[in-house]
Amino acid sequence: MGDPVTEYTARLLRQEQEIRSLSAEIESLKNPQSLSPSQRLDELRDENTKLKYRLNILKRSLQGGRTADCCKSMTNINQRLQEVFGEAIRAACPELDDPPVSVAANQQAKFGDYQCNSAMALAQMLKAQGVKINPREIAEKIIQNLADNDLVQKTEIAGPGFINIQLKRPFVSKLLSKLLINGVQPPPLDSRKRVVVDFSSPNIAKEMHVGHLRSTIIGESMSRLFEFLGYDVVRLNHVGDWGTQFGMLIAHLQDKFPDYLTSSPPISDLQAFYKESKKRFDEEEDFKKRAYQCVVRLQSKEPNFIKAWNLICDVSRREFQKVYDCLDIKIVERGESYYQDMMTKVVKEFDERGLSELDEGRKIVFVPGQPIPLTIVKSDGGYTYDTSDLAALHQRIFVEKADMIIYVTDSGQATHFQVVFAAARMIGWYNPQVTRVEHAGFGVVLGEDKKKFKTRSGETVRLMDLLEEGLKRSMDKLKEKERDKVLTPEELTKAQRSVAFGCIKYADLSHNRINDYVFSFDKMLDDRGNTAAYLLYAFTRIRSIARLANIGKATLRKAAETSEVLLDHEKEWKLGKCILRFPEILQKILDDLLLHTLSDYLYELATTFTEFYDNCYCVEKDRQTGEVVKVNMWRMLLCEATAAIMAKCFDILGINPVGRM
Repeated sequence: MGDPVTEYTARLLRQEQEIRSLSAEIESLKNPQSLSPSQRLDELRDENTKLKYRLNILKRSLQGGRTADCCKSMTNINQRLQEVFGEAIRAACPELDDPPVSVAANQQAKFGDYQCNSAMALAQMLKAQGVKINPREIAEKIIQNLADNDLVQKTEIAGPGFINIQLKRPFVSKLLSKLLINGVQPPPLDSRKRVVVDFSSPNIAKEMHVGHLRSTIIGESMSRLFEFLGYDVVRLNHVGDWGTQFGMLIAHLQDKFPDYLTSSPPISDLQAFYKESKKRFDEEEDFKKRAYQCVVRLQSKEPNFIKAWNLICDVSRREFQKVYDCLDIKIVERGESYYQDMMTKVVKEFDERGLSELDEGRKIVFVPGQPIPLTIVKSDGGYTYDTSDLAALHQRIFVEKADMIIYVTDSGQATHFQVVFAAARMIGWYNPQVTRVEHAGFGVVLGEDKKKFKTRSGETVRLMDLLEEGLKRSMDKLKEKERDKVLTPEELTKAQRSVAFGCIKYADLSHNRINDYVFSFDKMLDDRGNTAAYLLYAFTRIRSIARLANIGKATLRKAAETSEVLLDHEKEWKLGKCILRFPEILQKILDDLLLHTLSDYLYELATTFTEFYDNCYCVEKDRQTGEVVKVNMWRMLLCEATAAIMAKCFDILGINPVGRM
């Protein structure tokens, strides 16, 4: 059964069309005697009235349901302003189809709180239609057509046609109270979408290195954002667990640990094991032949070879898990081996659709407009990364039924994914208007010499070594601040891990992922500026204000339900608006997948709070006794709202603030 609103609306449109047709027929009749409405027209009008009545009841019922869902959600002020100004713009420029609506937060308070910048673009569109009009005139018409609303206090035209907007303080105050009562709630979703995030993706038998750091941190943070927004998130680890390298690893395993089938081999350093097997593969012809035979037998899924393969994979998994435990990563492994049986079907589909062709023994797919072809079958009959990525994409679209698929890998793979996605569209697997498939690329990690991050000996930095160095340095920093003298050993260890891993994550996430970034422990552990160290200390201080005033959660909640959040002081007003920009920030990240926007916002919120706290007394104490003599409860509520938003930002960024630092 279909949606009743859609059905009634369709019936209404059909009937109104028939009414218009009959009315036109009556008007065209020359004989005045014929002007009386026909019986059919009366019947249609009666039924039309009934349908409209039912439709309005249904719409009110649905709106009531949405309102119940929305009442706890944070309001996106920018979105609300776009709705209000969108209606005014359509009324001011009825001759334009789908006129643009541009609203942004004002950077300078003297120009108001927000700004509508649509008038200039509208003037250009009208000029293209032969209508010449000054953008300021359009801005005036927009203001004249603004409907009564609960959020705009005042508008003012500036410059060539900017409309500066001042918000109503009671509106902002109510939104803050709602946030304090309901907590930090995501905007309502029309439907719960399924999102696949492909990230981390190390190679079996190789150490995770600093290059995997960015994919792991960015992918996890994106997953947390989607989860907070209410999406069904599937985190996938597309590990390199298949291929010709396993032939040499299994052959070396057989030689070094001949009893591997009955006794688990004590491989402690898989990286060294890999190097040993690679050296033999390059230097020993007999070993090389055996390695190729092992690959064939592995691909034929002979039990002993599958067991050897699993043993090697398990050693790697244990090493990967140490990193994931440090960074608090939960991810489902689904490596290249998972898609082996699907690749044959994918190749067959391209063949049957006439989209593949032979080229010097290879089977390739040319996608119009793309710079390179995909190789889906090698000249020796084997499959490639192109084939496995096509198979993975097919599985995610048709089996996982994902609405969004995000690949978090380095920017060097941008062209590869561009061609894979184009091939999937060409064969008709997905419509980009319906399914969002995107490569979220990132730059490389550089050392302080601005070159690729390496050890002193020139080798790639092992990720576990990096994390252990972070732990050592964060402990040194905590002891330098004499935190070891006030924290218990357990609290000190928690603070150490929070600072170490929080700083490493934030240093990455605070940079635009598209750019390369310089890895520097000194900078990331600095408690000044836009660093996790500064933000964690700031958060701890904010949380301590209520504790020092002996105000508990229950008291704060009761105050939120019964007291108005006053915003008379300019710093109170600035902080209140900053807190409420959180939904706008999330929407922007959802659109462009650039997480540094959240880091920038978090830093702005912390510094705006500091301005507020330096200028507005929250708790007044007796200078002699140190006892609390006065508590400004509405300001305590602003402290609480700031801490709530900061906590959610930390959660999305994967940073775990501790109670004391």
